[in-house]
This record gives sequence, C-alpha cells and structure tokens, in this order.
Amino acid sequence: MPHVTIKHFPATLSPERSAALSTALTSAITEAFGCPDDVVSIALQPVPAEAWDEQVYQPEIAGRDSLLKQPQY
Repeated sequence: MPHVTIKHFPATLSPERSAALSTALTSAITEAFGCPDDVVSIALQPVPAEAWDEQVYQPEIAGRDSLLKQPQY
C-alpha cells in the first residue's frame, strides 16, 4: 500500500521518462502518506482514445466528488 494506476492514451515513454515519472510519483506518495518508498507500486494502463469515455470517464470520473483533481473536458 499504496498502489496507483495511471490510465492514459497509448504512449511510449523512454526509460528515462518512465524513471522520472516513477521517482516523482513515489516521492509525492511517500510524502503524502508518510510511508516508505518500498511499499509503493505504480502501474501504467494504456486505454485507446475511442474507449476512454466507456472504460474510464463514465465509470471512474463522471460525477465523482472524491477526485483530487477534476479534468476540464
């Protein structure tokens, strides 16, 4: 604990960008939750643009008051 899944349109991240993303997210998570970095897990889950509304927006974003950040689309 904690585990974070990032759903995104398909994109290829270089090893350097993947490492930078992992480092930044891990730092933010450990600071916010007060946990050691060895308990943090992060997953990337690509979702095709044409499936975004059905697979992500409607079930996970629309009408959710618990989101820390709301999208502006």
